[in-house]
Amino acid sequence: MAPRGMKTATRKPAKARTATAVVAKSAIKPPASLAERKRQAARVVERLAAAYPDAECALQFTNPLELLVATILSAQCTDVRVNMVTPDLFRRYPSAAAFADAEPAELEKAIQSTGFFRNKAKNIQACCRELAAHHGGEVPRNLETLVRLPGVGRKTASVVLGTAFGIASGVVVDTHVTRLSQRLGLTKAKDATKIEHDLMAVLPREEWIDFSHRMIHHGRQVCIARKPKCPECSMLSICPRVGVTSTSAD
Repeated sequence: MAPRGMKTATRKPAKARTATAVVAKSAIKPPASLAERKRQAARVVERLAAAYPDAECALQFTNPLELLVATILSAQCTDVRVNMVTPDLFRRYPSAAAFADAEPAELEKAIQSTGFFRNKAKNIQACCRELAAHHGGEVPRNLETLVRLPGVGRKTASVVLGTAFGIASGVVVDTHVTRLSQRLGLTKAKDATKIEHDLMAVLPREEWIDFSHRMIHHGRQVCIARKPKCPECSMLSICPRVGVTSTSAD
């Protein structure tokens, strides 16, 4: 027992140490002018092409309608999950008319695991009704008509036009393309529309489609969000690594 009036020291349980370290600062400065960003974009395109020559859309489809529906389902959902749902879905509803005439409750149940299924089912049916009524059940081949369809925004339209028809109407900007474009110094924008505008300004039109597919592959495999694999990255020598950090616990 401690003498009267003397306080005893109490030891607090040790906390797990968590270190947050900034990845070694790159000697490469982010490109400032449009001309510098174009040169940087050319270097990125070259290295992406070498690393992912056969990159393509991860969504599985056999026709433009299937790709359109799969892309609507992919919102806030992984491509892996969408690909698990769509084979049975497309067998059950093989045409725009079939989707349009589906019982809403049955369609919702079929796509429930993709999340936000009520809204997605509503958009798919409304979109397919428009296709069946005004487009002969076929997916239009121009951006202006596509974005007027229910549930189809510019990103979805660009995916369908680029992947199904080979039409470069824009650059698809998802979370991976956003993150990598910022880290590589191709844009300072945070809004997807502004990022797309910046990318379209520095990339040759013939690269728009493949660029997005390859950036998505690179973002999933190497330049991941929280712990990018910088030492093994093909972009390391040209990357300013804007905002890149890694976290580790020991």
